[in-house]
Amino acid sequence: MPKGKRKGKSDRRYEGSIQTSDEESVIDNVSLISGYSENTSAEDGITDEVDGFTQQEAFEEKLMEAIDGLTQKSAQGRANSFEAVAKAFIKKYVPDFVQDRKLTIIDCIERSLRKGRGVEQEVSAELAPLLCVQLGVDASNEVVANLKPVLKSTANDNSVSALARAKCCTSLALITYLSGGEMGDVLTLMQQFQVIFSGSYLKGDGSLPNVNSDAATLHAAALSAWTLLFTLMAPGDVYTMIGNGTNFTPSLVQLAQLLASPFLEVRLSAGEALAIVFELGREYHEDFAEEFIPDLVDTLRQLATDSHKYRAKKDRKQQRATFRDILYYIEEDNLQDLQIRFGKEILVLDSWTRRKQYYVLCHTLGSGLNMHLAENELLRDIFQLGNKLIMDTPSLKQSKLERHLVNAAAFKARTISRSKNRDKRSDF
Repeated sequence: MPKGKRKGKSDRRYEGSIQTSDEESVIDNVSLISGYSENTSAEDGITDEVDGFTQQEAFEEKLMEAIDGLTQKSAQGRANSFEAVAKAFIKKYVPDFVQDRKLTIIDCIERSLRKGRGVEQEVSAELAPLLCVQLGVDASNEVVANLKPVLKSTANDNSVSALARAKCCTSLALITYLSGGEMGDVLTLMQQFQVIFSGSYLKGDGSLPNVNSDAATLHAAALSAWTLLFTLMAPGDVYTMIGNGTNFTPSLVQLAQLLASPFLEVRLSAGEALAIVFELGREYHEDFAEEFIPDLVDTLRQLATDSHKYRAKKDRKQQRATFRDILYYIEEDNLQDLQIRFGKEILVLDSWTRRKQYYVLCHTLGSGLNMHLAENELLRDIFQLGNKLIMDTPSLKQSKLERHLVNAAAFKARTISRSKNRDKRSDF
C-alpha cells in the first residue's frame, strides 16, 4: 500500500519562471516587460482569458478527434484512441462536453469489450470508471446499465487474458461504487469477485496453489474490487455476515490464507481487506473476532519484519511498511491520520475505509487526482469536501509575474554589482 502523503504532493514540474536558453535573455525580456507592466495589466488579463478560451477549444477539438478514433478499423488505433480519451478525462474535468457524447463513448467501450482482444479490452475497461467520474452519480446510472453486463461477462471469461479480466474487475467495482448501486447488486458482485480470488486460497492439504504472475494479478484485482465494495457495507451487517460465514463474503480464515501467497500484490490486498473488515466489525462491537486475533497478529508480525533475501528489496520495504500499519491497528485499534494537501485544501484520511477509497481513485486518476479533488463535484461529495473553492486566478497569475520580475531585477542588480567589484585580471 503506497503512502498517502507522497501521493498528496502536488505536481511542481510546471511551476516557476519562464524557461529560456540562457540567463541574459531572461534579464532582457524582463527589462522589456517591466517597462510596460503598469500600463498593460488590463490588456494582460484580457489576453489570459483569450488564451484560456483558445486552449479549451484546442483541448476539446483533440478530445473529439480521439473519440472519433474509437471506431476506426485498426485495433491498435482504437487502443491508442482509448488511451488518449482516458488521458484527457484525467487531465480535465469537462462534464458538459462528456454528457453530450456519453452514448457514443459507451457504445465504443461495449463494442471493444465484446469484440476486442488483449490490450484493446484492457484500455476500454479502464475508460468506463473515468466516464463515471466525469458524469457524476445521476448520469452514471446509464453507464452502469449498459456496461455492467459486458464487464461481468468479460471478467468471468476464462478465454480472455488475465490482465484484461483484472481491469474489468477494477472497473466493475468502481462504476458500482461511484454510481451508488443497490446493496443487493453490490453483494452479488462481491460474491463473483470472491469466486475469482478464491483461486489463491490454500489447498485442502494446506499447500500453496499453482498460480502464475498473471493469475495473481487477476486475483489481487478481484480482491481489491471486493474490498472497495465492502467499504459500502454497514458495520452491523459486517458483524453478522462474518460471524455466520455466508456465501457472499469469505471467512477471516480464508482471507488470512491469502497472506501466505508468494505474490506481493495478493498479500497486500489481503492485509488491506482484513484491516477494513476489522475496522467495520469493531465499529459495531469492540470485541469483534477476538478469538482470531492472536494467530493473525503472529502472521502480520512475520510479514512486518520479513527479511527474506529471495524477495526483491523494494517489495520487502513496501511489505514491511504496509503490514506495520496493519499490525499496529489490529493490536492497538489505532490508525495514524494521513493528510493529503491539494491547492489550499487538506483531505484527512482517518480510517482504512477512506484510505481504500482514496487509493483506488488515486490509481485510476493518477496525476489528475488533485485537480479532480478541487473541481469534481462527485469526488468532493465522496470525501465530504463541501463546495469547491472559488480561486481568484487572474490575481494569482499577476502575483506570480510580479514575483518573477522582482527576482529578475534583483538578479540583474546583483550581477552588475559583482562585476564592478570583481578583480580585473587585465590590470595586472
